[in-house]
Formats: sequence, C-alpha cells, structure tokens
Amino acid sequence: MPGFGLTFGFTVFYLSAIVLIPLAALLIRPWELGVAGVIDAVSAPRVVASLKLSFGAAAIASAINGVFGLIVAWVLVRYRFPGKRIVDALVDLPFALPTAVAGIALTTLYAPNGWIGSALAPFGIHVAFTPLGIVVALTFIGLPFVVRSVQPVLDDLDREYEEAAATLGATRGQAFRRVVFPTILPAWLTGIALAFARAVGEYGSVIFIAGNMPFISEITPLLIVIKLEQFDYAGAAAVGAAMLAISFAMLLAINTLQAWARARST
Repeated sequence: MPGFGLTFGFTVFYLSAIVLIPLAALLIRPWELGVAGVIDAVSAPRVVASLKLSFGAAAIASAINGVFGLIVAWVLVRYRFPGKRIVDALVDLPFALPTAVAGIALTTLYAPNGWIGSALAPFGIHVAFTPLGIVVALTFIGLPFVVRSVQPVLDDLDREYEEAAATLGATRGQAFRRVVFPTILPAWLTGIALAFARAVGEYGSVIFIAGNMPFISEITPLLIVIKLEQFDYAGAAAVGAAMLAISFAMLLAINTLQAWARARST
C-alpha cells in the first residue's frame, strides 16, 4: 500500500462519498419543517409506536440470537456429526436469500393455516401478523451475524487453557464461564451489535409477516416508505434521523461494552 497521506486521503474521500454525505443530507433535510415541525414529526403517536416496536423487536431478536447463535457456533466448532457442513452452510442462508422471499416463506409457515401456525393456533399463539412475527423474522435474518462472529474466535481458542482449568478442579461449566466466555465476549458482543443493527433497518422480511397495522405491528421503515409515497420527504427524513440517532446511541453503548470486555480479557 502507498504512504499514509495517500491512503488516509482516499479513506476520508471514500467514507465521505459513501457514508458521511448521505447521512448529512438525511440530517439536513428535516429542518425544512423548522424545529417545531421536526419535533411534531418525530413525536407523533404513530411514529413513537413504530419506533418502540422496531427497536424493541430488534433488541429482543438480537438477544435471542446472542444465546442461540453462541450455541450454534459452539456445536459447529466443538463437535463432529453427520451433515455438519450442510448445517454450517445453512447458517449463511439468510445472507443469500432475498429478504422478500424470506418474509413470504416465514408468513407461509406461521400463518394460521401454515404448517407451524396451525400447530400453535390451538394454544392461542398467533405469530403471523403480530409483533411476535416481527421478532421471528428479525431473529431469522440476524442469526448468521452472531454465529460468524463467534465461530472463528472459538476455532482459534487453544484448548490447553480449558485442560489446565480442568486439572485445577474446574467443572466444564466453570471452565466455560471463567476461561472460554471472557475470551469470546468481545466477538459475541460484536455479533449481537451487528444483528441488532441489521434488525433495526430490516424491511423486506418483515413487511409480509408483520400485518402492518398502525400502533400494533407497523415498523418504522414501513412508516418512512409511507411518508415517501405521500411525498412527505422532510417528514420521512425526520423519522429516519430519529432512527439514526437512537441506533447510534445504542451501538455506541454496545461498542463501549465491547471495548471494556476486550480490555478485561487482555
């Protein structure tokens, strides 16, 4: 690579063209409404309800993926079983599958007359066209982020540390909590942060299974699309800026926790 000056200049130019300038446009456009107009656009009851649903469902889905993604990564690294390569390839399926196709497939399965939905209906559990369906869709598209973040760290982890802990009398659970988990914690938090960031802005896989009822199952990306279709570009930008601010604050908190975990592990 060339010297620092050229590469740094290219980096700043690339980030400005791809990230900073579009974000600046997003932040500038809402002020056409004025301060009062921006506040009214963001604090409207329908917008607030959609923000709560989007971020709440994303947080729940990323927490679920944090638990089960860690289990999947552990099984793929530590065990050998028939069809392991197939299972490993299936983890990446949400990356390759178009989100709209994923949404249609999930709706077909979890609808009241679907394979899974019909089995849950007698118990009073309704997934499709409810907030629960949104969580299911966001969990589906976010799982690979956690698995692929944790898997290489687990694969590189030297098992001698676990064997040393066992010789000192530690059980398998204690060895995991005190030796393995502190090592993989930064990567685990990274996977959760990536899954959360993907879930917050997800649209295609959610739009079919959500039901899209205002104040019940309407996500913020859909509300932004509705405002754009109504030619309310400034209002859509105001809602988008609110999502950006909340996402940045939550990701900053996760990254701070990740840095603390990395410093603690070293």
